[in-house]
Amino acid sequence: MKKVHRYNVSLQWTGNNGKGTSAYNVYSRNHTIIVNGKPEIVATSDPSFLGDIERYNPEELLVASISSCHLLWYLHLCSEAGVIVTAYTDRAIGTMRETEKGSGYFEEVVLYPHVFVSHTSMIDTANALHKKANEFCFIANSVNFPVRHQPTCEVC
Repeated sequence: MKKVHRYNVSLQWTGNNGKGTSAYNVYSRNHTIIVNGKPEIVATSDPSFLGDIERYNPEELLVASISSCHLLWYLHLCSEAGVIVTAYTDRAIGTMRETEKGSGYFEEVVLYPHVFVSHTSMIDTANALHKKANEFCFIANSVNFPVRHQPTCEVC
């Protein structure tokens, strides 16, 4: 059996402005995400929900996690397939819908990876490996909405 991995993350709410949560609009949504030995991430809620626009929100971090996981699997698979990637960027877009009850859910995340490879002969394989990377991505396998990708690839 494969190893089970555990990820220890601490979170500290830093938004008590002196009145706690005595009313919806008197407290800050600011909090800090802490992982031992790593820089802290200052976070908040989406600005639509009274969050600080200068901090990351959980929705952005979820989309970034999917994009990052896809990148790491993609590079792994390219290295195994002999595809030499020389540069990679992604523009990931997550679509979340609010419900009438005030909750919400993600409908999808679409990745737009732009990949540069070292030779024209690698482009078809490079494009095909996005599907396999999506199948292997731990995060994409853990969400209940589709994760799609629309890659572009060119020679650098």
